[in-house]
Amino acid sequence: MNRLVIASSNPGKLAEIRALLAPLGIEAVSQGELGIPDAEEPHCTFLENALAKARHASRASSLPALADDSGLCVAGLGGDPGVNSAYYAGVEGSRHERDARNNAKLLAAMTGWAARDAHYACVMVLVRHALDPEPLVAEGNWAGAIAEQPRGANGFGYDPLFYLPGIGKTAAELEAGEKNRISHRGLALRQLLERLRQER
Repeated sequence: MNRLVIASSNPGKLAEIRALLAPLGIEAVSQGELGIPDAEEPHCTFLENALAKARHASRASSLPALADDSGLCVAGLGGDPGVNSAYYAGVEGSRHERDARNNAKLLAAMTGWAARDAHYACVMVLVRHALDPEPLVAEGNWAGAIAEQPRGANGFGYDPLFYLPGIGKTAAELEAGEKNRISHRGLALRQLLERLRQER
């Protein structure tokens, strides 16, 4: 497999995934570059959504497809925002505007809370073709806590609020390479790529 389509239009995700695929010599093209619209994500689990996105992109491109579904899960909120992380505070506006509203809503929901444990979850799926009966599946979790105010200018989504006690920084204060080494998406993709290597 020398070329695949990434089933995402999120520029932050695309940059992270491409950086991790580059050492394997796999050319990764985004679905947007191929004119493929985003898939519907109607499911209540990361796995079902990731699989739906991968099959959609593979069917439209006739290429192997890689998709992930990921989100922030806050223990005290019963796992929310979870699969609704990207649209926690609504679907209107640009990605940057939605990120700002999502972070503001999360902070408001947790005002005065002492217990702020949270984790990022990622399920990554690779299908060799749209009807692949044995997709490769990998998962990654990244434990942290919700900061009381945003910090940092890197990353995207909830990164300015995702505090890493062992490091003393938020995810948005990490350099891209450091984040890729330890993040939920980095962990999931490395597992997936190891399985792909074993198939070669």
